[in-house]
Amino acid sequence: MVQRNIYLIRHGAIDNKGSKRFIGQIDLPINAEGIAQAKGLKGRLRDVGLSAVFCSDLKRSIETAEIIAEEYDFKPIVNRRLREISLGKWDGQSFDEIRRRFPKEFDQRGKDIFNFCPPDGESFKICSERVLAEYKNILQSTSGNILIVGHAGVNRIILCHLLGMPMENLFRIGQDYGCLNIISYLDKEKYSIKLLNQTL
Repeated sequence: MVQRNIYLIRHGAIDNKGSKRFIGQIDLPINAEGIAQAKGLKGRLRDVGLSAVFCSDLKRSIETAEIIAEEYDFKPIVNRRLREISLGKWDGQSFDEIRRRFPKEFDQRGKDIFNFCPPDGESFKICSERVLAEYKNILQSTSGNILIVGHAGVNRIILCHLLGMPMENLFRIGQDYGCLNIISYLDKEKYSIKLLNQTL
């Protein structure tokens, strides 16, 4: 059986207004640093023989994927189900602001990160259901090496699943802007994580 690699990356860097913020489905582009990271990944993945590139429909994912796909003769396949978790009314707000305005909810999130759902948003439980279902669909509908340009939450969900880690521990996996993870497959039951959170 032929081995295949799944190259799972996080999109390039974005501007977050200088403070730690909840960034979910707010549609931000990559910045100059993010463009440089994407170009570095393009060089890194130039000779790996990709058969397809997938990304979410958010700008930061599309822009990163388009730069990397310049080395190939196809365009990224945009997939809404690969979006980052929806943070609803918290999206784009600073941690300090949410902690001040919603102290009880902020504390609840810290105690139950997997099941907590912000107003008009989704929980990581709900997010993981759509992400993992789509990840399996992508694997089943493709062959050869593929690239998925994901998001921090999306990538952590996939990696937790493959590592057999409880989803409650997803933030124990680092996913920096522009990072590369490599998942090696022989078949759906035989795989290994070859690289985790490498930045160029």
